[in-house]
Amino acid sequence: MPLLTLSLLAIVQGITEFLPISSSAHLILLHRLSGEMHEALALDVAVHLGSIVAVVLYFRTDVGRAFVGLGQILRGHLATSEAFLALCLLIATVPALVVGAVLAATGWVDALRNPVVIGVTMIVFGVWLWWAHRTSPELRAAREWRLRDAVRMGLWQSVALVPGVSRSGITITEARRLGFDRHSAAKLSMLMSVPITLATGGVLALKAAQQGISAALLGDIALGAVLAFGAAWAALSLMMRFLDRVSFTPYVVYRLALGVVLLALAVV
Repeated sequence: MPLLTLSLLAIVQGITEFLPISSSAHLILLHRLSGEMHEALALDVAVHLGSIVAVVLYFRTDVGRAFVGLGQILRGHLATSEAFLALCLLIATVPALVVGAVLAATGWVDALRNPVVIGVTMIVFGVWLWWAHRTSPELRAAREWRLRDAVRMGLWQSVALVPGVSRSGITITEARRLGFDRHSAAKLSMLMSVPITLATGGVLALKAAQQGISAALLGDIALGAVLAFGAAWAALSLMMRFLDRVSFTPYVVYRLALGVVLLALAVV
């Protein structure tokens, strides 16, 4: 694969994965612009891996607590804060796994990957993010996350399987509607990304392995993962650092602009 194309895919994935602007929409568009490639599946695995490593390291304390809690759950110890965090993350992941399986079995996964759907969802859910942020109070912190919050955020996370919705965007939107402050909303959204991205990446990796991976492609995968990690770390760090001074409005404006462009291109 040309180095420029590989670098562009990896950096775009890294930047957009945790910003509320839909990484899947950008990847689908890039794949279409660059042409369908037989390496696309393996490279998607690589950039997802790089970006998820970034969020794990950035929130390493909370992710570590969740892994400790998972071990406690397996041993039947449910009364700790670590086990409760792990339980909330597991519950929040289930709806997306179920919906994803249904979409894959029915073939709707491919049907939804078109510019019209992406353009509409970019606009609609961008406006909803703006409305939720402007009208919802900032009364709760991430430590106040409850099971019912995890259920609601998990249900909306499953909607993000539609390209253009944005997993981070929809979960941040729901967290703000639930009264979490903007930092806590973003943090909970990022923590929710870990189990679902690991599950999705595992499925994609199995499919890629079945297709066969050459030595040359392994090098591309490694480079893509490194580039995606760097881009994701930079984007995540900047967003979390400047949330006090920069709201979600710039992301909303970007979503609206890209949505309009996509719809215009679709009808030309």
